[in-house]
Amino acid sequence: MSRRFRDILLGILIGSLIAGGIFSARASEEYDLSRIVPFSASDLWLIKQARTIVETYHVDGPSEIKEKDLVYGAIHGMVKAWDDPYTRFVDPDTLKEEEIEMQGEYGGLGIYISQRDGRTLIISPIEGTPADRAGLKPKDEIVKIGEEVILGWDQNKVVDTLRGKPGTNVTIWIRREGEDQLLKFDIKRENIQIHTVRYEMIGDTGYLRISQFNQKTEWEFQDALRDIESKGAQGLVIDLRNNPGGLLSVCVDIADMFLEEGVIVSTRGRFDRANEVLYATSGTETDLPAVVLINEGSASASEILAGALKDHDRAVLVGKQTFGKGSVQTLFSLPDSSGIFVTIAKYYTPAGTVIDKVGLEPDIEVDGEFGKERQEDEQLQRALKELNSRQ
Repeated sequence: MSRRFRDILLGILIGSLIAGGIFSARASEEYDLSRIVPFSASDLWLIKQARTIVETYHVDGPSEIKEKDLVYGAIHGMVKAWDDPYTRFVDPDTLKEEEIEMQGEYGGLGIYISQRDGRTLIISPIEGTPADRAGLKPKDEIVKIGEEVILGWDQNKVVDTLRGKPGTNVTIWIRREGEDQLLKFDIKRENIQIHTVRYEMIGDTGYLRISQFNQKTEWEFQDALRDIESKGAQGLVIDLRNNPGGLLSVCVDIADMFLEEGVIVSTRGRFDRANEVLYATSGTETDLPAVVLINEGSASASEILAGALKDHDRAVLVGKQTFGKGSVQTLFSLPDSSGIFVTIAKYYTPAGTVIDKVGLEPDIEVDGEFGKERQEDEQLQRALKELNSRQ
């Protein structure tokens, strides 16, 4: 008997034994199983066969794999079948890290990513972080991390690999539009402490930059706005360039500081919970004229804020078309402290504009990039000129 024939026969025998066990159990438990299992009996049988084949024939055997890893892998694969980069499964450790990040501190590069059409794209680097200082830009595509090509990796794995202990190094390879060769960046991880609002006076104009929306942003922005007004500001430039978004409630609260009434944003989905309209409350923090700076790194919550101010004629948008991440994710917690972020709806601006995969068009399109040298920042200079003409 040849070895190949023996292996095939062994596989058939193993399959027959499993089948006998499953279908004999079905006679007494079919009703109960049909109520609790997520797949049909034939599909469960297929999964069982696949597991048995790998455990039987893989060189390392079954002892190297934990049951929980198999379960999490199955959930990852199931969720990925929806082909939505924002609908994703997160294990307990990853979920805890993301909660810490929203509080404003974590170890890593200071970079926000998204996945689109199978590619891992940088939404934006966070100002003042290692990624920012290294020169990474919005819409750069991450191709390799270290020596590993990341094609096919899910977003969680990419994020986990980029993060790490402060002081350690990571090498990433970038494909950038207009460049013939991949660009290599060697970056040292740091403890990222995020201050989301920076501000200053530029002449008689208050300049406020929001780098993202986390739990601290509303109060940081309110304090900055009050300080700028106390210094005699005659107008405001709100810089949302390279702002990847964050907490919806926070960007809505900031929009409410400028609006006396009306819709700020609405969401529309398949069920009642996903359909919501958020309104401005009576009273404002300021009535100063405003210009909002946007670019291809402005996404999600920053697009909502910009869209609300534009549609209410409260601000003029200057810069480039935004990223186009306009969908709502809700976290559904699972019993073992893992969770699934599910896209349940899409955002619409007050005028009914769809943001997702489209983005917002500026009122005044200006080429250029966010720059630390104010005089060389063409978009900022155009915003200041526009603001002066409206005062």
